[in-house]
Amino acid sequence: MQDYQVSARKYRPPRFEELVGQDHITTTLRNAIAKGQLAQAYLFCGPRGVGKTSCARILAKTINCSFRDSHQEACGECPSCQSFDQGRSLAIHELDAASNNSVDDIRSLVEQVRYPPQGSDYKVYIIDEVHMLSTAAFNALLKTLEEPPTYAKFILATTEKHKILPTILSRCQVFDFKRIRLQDIAERLALVCRSEGFEYENDALLTIASRADGALRDALTMLDQLAGFSGGKLTNSLVCDQLGVLDKAFLWTAPEQCSKGIRP
Repeated sequence: MQDYQVSARKYRPPRFEELVGQDHITTTLRNAIAKGQLAQAYLFCGPRGVGKTSCARILAKTINCSFRDSHQEACGECPSCQSFDQGRSLAIHELDAASNNSVDDIRSLVEQVRYPPQGSDYKVYIIDEVHMLSTAAFNALLKTLEEPPTYAKFILATTEKHKILPTILSRCQVFDFKRIRLQDIAERLALVCRSEGFEYENDALLTIASRADGALRDALTMLDQLAGFSGGKLTNSLVCDQLGVLDKAFLWTAPEQCSKGIRP
């Protein structure tokens, strides 16, 4: 039981090509890597569960990879990739700004930037929920964000772009992540179901995708819960019942039943 991982973590995309529904962003980033034109700071913004943090991790892993392929994808086999996959990379640092939002936290981060990476090309700092930083913390980050050492890259992620200071925005390349299309979410859910051995109806997956409102992480969370309830057999009627969604079949039969004086 201790080895169990929820689907949102187990099926987190490890490569740009597996990131769902954000082709406009992955194409731009891969072209930048191929041309050696990486910005010093990126801001990934958009709704929850659409791949901002996953994309940040893929970018961090890829630019430190020793043997990228022709499509600018990480090889997954070099020492840098393996250390990242095993969670022991010293070149990639993640900071949760929701719980580390003080000026002292940012000053500590800025102090770390002074030291060059060991065994990799870049030191990458991923700051999640960056809009939670205090004004003083933002100001402490400004100078480093504008003129970092050549080996330092910053990737900021937020769901609330309007809370970011204009001075921070002007120092970043801003990428707007969009909600994921219904069909793309359903296809990803189908892939997970096949991998996990779940039986499913296509309409059931479309219903889950519709309820997720463009957030793949929410859809995977619902899939785990529904699969646990149903014993691994997902029917549309069961999904509609558990999620409180009106089944399409009811919409077609209800007028006919009412015309006959039958209450649905």
